[in-house]
Amino acid sequence: MSRSLDALDPQIRRFIEDVCNEGARLRAGRTLDWPQRRVIAAQARAPWREGGPRMRDSVDVPLDSAYGPFQLRVLTPQQQPAAPSPALVYLHGGGWCMFGLDTHDRLLREYADRAQLPVVAIDYSLAPEHPYPAALDQAVIALQWLRSECARFGIDGQRLALGGDSAGANLAVASALRLRDAGNLGCIQALVLNYGAWTPQLSEQARQQLGQPQDMLSGAEMDEFWAAYLGADAQAVAGPLSAPLHAALHGLPPALLLWGDRDVLAEQNQAMVQRLRDAGVTVDSQVYRGAPHSFIEAMAVSALANDAIGRGAEWVRQHLLSPATQGNPA
Repeated sequence: MSRSLDALDPQIRRFIEDVCNEGARLRAGRTLDWPQRRVIAAQARAPWREGGPRMRDSVDVPLDSAYGPFQLRVLTPQQQPAAPSPALVYLHGGGWCMFGLDTHDRLLREYADRAQLPVVAIDYSLAPEHPYPAALDQAVIALQWLRSECARFGIDGQRLALGGDSAGANLAVASALRLRDAGNLGCIQALVLNYGAWTPQLSEQARQQLGQPQDMLSGAEMDEFWAAYLGADAQAVAGPLSAPLHAALHGLPPALLLWGDRDVLAEQNQAMVQRLRDAGVTVDSQVYRGAPHSFIEAMAVSALANDAIGRGAEWVRQHLLSPATQGNPA
């Protein structure tokens, strides 16, 4: 275990050790079902999402779908351009099975504050209770709703960025592909993709070197997440919208991909950069040395995490705001 931890950035290692030790304490050797696992994962991370910038407003909006109700959270920073303002729409990670608006609340507030733009977070239904395509369908419903109803929040529905981490990055690209194929992608002008899960396939090298049980995300855990997301008939539903590495990626907006070199998903993020470039998409990327999966969650103590959040916020501003408005917050 120590050899794997020794390869981590010291600030991130502090976060990893605390979360893993607290999770193990709360599990107490028990075999847990998914609802219990979600509670413990949230409890173990609770101290790390405290603090951060305060918002001018935070509003939860209920929506409905064929899979049942879900909700959005609209965060308005203290400063932003005059309405109607562009916005970042964000999908949280957690292997499609865990986390939600509260686990990611500090990250959402950080993006809103640093970009000085509203952030709209989508709290999609979780697998395995709601396997693919539930989360994707709800993400698209939320984006369509936002385009028609965003004026009440002072948001310009034609100037949106779409982002996410891990499973959320997967859903962000899949949503963009859905909108592209329907001829409605024009509202999405940028993608911010943090250590995405792009395909169920992991190389043996990645599993052995970066995906062992002591790592932040193991190969076995990723297999479990994919199985839960794709459901009982995984082979039948696996395809370009569930695994976007295998999709036709042409016509997508400029994309920023960020990940760590100690992530079991590192090689598939590098592959995704190449696939996007081959499809003619404008891509920027950054690999963070000593960073594992989920490293931006360490924002309270990690310079690397804060750099990644800052890069994402700047990417959003660069693609949603003209030079004339970037320096003129309301």
